[in-house]
Amino acid sequence: MKPLILFVAWCILLVLSWPVALLALVFAPVVWLVSLPLRLVALLLHAAFAFVAAVLLLPARLLGHRPAR
Repeated sequence: MKPLILFVAWCILLVLSWPVALLALVFAPVVWLVSLPLRLVALLLHAAFAFVAAVLLLPARLLGHRPAR
């Protein structure tokens, strides 16, 4: 559903202003490539914080505390 909405929005933009629509079509892959390293950094930060939380909560888990679900 999301690609269809994106396509319809691009078609409307093409009708209203074709140079902007063509620029959006050209620069969309560039923006995606620039955002890839930022996604990797976010993934690494999430993993690091999960590791720190696991290390800090290890004594409680060893003593038998179970997290609420």
